[in-house]
Amino acid sequence: MDRSLVDIKIRELIAPFNKKDVIVKDETTFAGDLEFDSLTVMDFVAAIEDEFDIIISMNQQAEIENFGQLVDAVAKMQAAA
Repeated sequence: MDRSLVDIKIRELIAPFNKKDVIVKDETTFAGDLEFDSLTVMDFVAAIEDEFDIIISMNQQAEIENFGQLVDAVAKMQAAA
């Protein structure tokens, strides 16, 4: 799947979790900018895994700090599938 399509879909998925209506850019961080707690992260990751039919390991989650990294990781997993 094209990175831009992954980006659009993840933006749709993040909307319900973005309680402060933060403008999401590639450098937007989940912990700092969006203020996601661990439960929110788990719910958000589950939504992404369901939508894209992928598994994001705990190690991968630990490495993903911002929106752009997430889009890149999901696009890469989609390409490998």
